[in-house]
Amino acid sequence: MRIFIRWGILALAVWAATALIPGIKVHGGAWSYLWVALLFSVINTVLGSLIKILTLPAVILSAGLFLWVINAAMLELTARWSKSLTITSFWSALFASAIISVITSVGQKITLRTRNN
Repeated sequence: MRIFIRWGILALAVWAATALIPGIKVHGGAWSYLWVALLFSVINTVLGSLIKILTLPAVILSAGLFLWVINAAMLELTARWSKSLTITSFWSALFASAIISVITSVGQKITLRTRNN
């Protein structure tokens, strides 16, 4: 059940990113947002984890800011593999990954708090 909540939070974060950033767009309705969120989470889990391990020195030297660059690259890869997501520039992907990171972090903290109570 928790995985579906996290999936929904990620889909909501992608929606917020498309609403706030002009260079990113999801074509379709709610199912498209859920599909993009699912694909992004799979890509970020598999490839993103490997890339984060390989670029650990850059992450440490940048005090973690390089993680947003990695997430932006994973978002670009999601756009390349999905016909539902369009990203016009890397800067759009970078700002969108920052929004997605913040919203999913807040969502995870809220779900953890409600689960522990």
